[in-house]
Amino acid sequence: MNLTVRVEETVGLVGESGCGKSTVARTIVGLVRPSGGRVLFEGRDLGAPPTREVRRLRQDVQLIFQDPYASLNPRMTVAALLKETWRIHPGLVLREQWDDEVRSLLSRVGLRPEHAERYPHQFFGGQRQRISIARALAVRPRLIVCDEAVSALDVSVRAQVLNLLGDLQRDLGVAYLFISHDLGVVRHICDRVVVMHLGKIVEIGSKESVYRNPYHPYTQALMSAAPSLDDWREEERHEIVLQGDVPSPLAPPSGCRFRTRCWRAQDRCRDEEPTLIDRGTEHPVACHFPEPVPSQPAAVNDTDPSRPLKE
Repeated sequence: MNLTVRVEETVGLVGESGCGKSTVARTIVGLVRPSGGRVLFEGRDLGAPPTREVRRLRQDVQLIFQDPYASLNPRMTVAALLKETWRIHPGLVLREQWDDEVRSLLSRVGLRPEHAERYPHQFFGGQRQRISIARALAVRPRLIVCDEAVSALDVSVRAQVLNLLGDLQRDLGVAYLFISHDLGVVRHICDRVVVMHLGKIVEIGSKESVYRNPYHPYTQALMSAAPSLDDWREEERHEIVLQGDVPSPLAPPSGCRFRTRCWRAQDRCRDEEPTLIDRGTEHPVACHFPEPVPSQPAAVNDTDPSRPLKE
């Protein structure tokens, strides 16, 4: 599959659990070695044998985990967690400037200087995620992979963290690969949307084109399952209920991987895997028979309560 994130862009990666989103995130940052293909950053291979140049490139790509408490060492203070980054990457920040840099990072993510001497268990969820963001920013990255970075947070706290990510992108020019199950959040924060199913990209395009006219049946099913403020209008709701079980990613079906649950499947879908191309639609779709839904599915309402609050 080909996935591209441009400078200062936010790309949303969506799909049901088990489709490979987190594996993509870990592969990009080097926690998982790819079994095939390459991870390129500005044309250079991040998966190449470790050299000084490759190590420097990896500084530019950081990961924010879904569970901040599990990703923070409980025996280290916030200051120690941030300073560890500069010990691993010497020369990035002069040692005599470490304390000032810690205070600056905490201020940037909305924490106070006295928080530097506290331990992770002394913070609540939203504050811990801010610490994770500060740790990612400590190496001054160009790309941050957010793996369900706000899914474990309350709605109001989620809104604050999303606003913070938006402010950081505006101020620092960082790009995001934003992985999420929340289609409302993805619609609000992302510039482009990538839909994944069983390790394959099935649809990709601008958020306006994908949300307005999803052409792949899998994307249509995802959109119809998203909560909407209009759900009480049963006569207007067109929910797509998929039949059958999700195939194993270790032994996917032949041809189109979605064909065993697809209502449009034909013999060609069994024999030939569709390529991700524009077949007269507004954006590339990996489907032999792309077509809009017969009636408008329940779209993610732009007034969804999960969208960031204005401060």
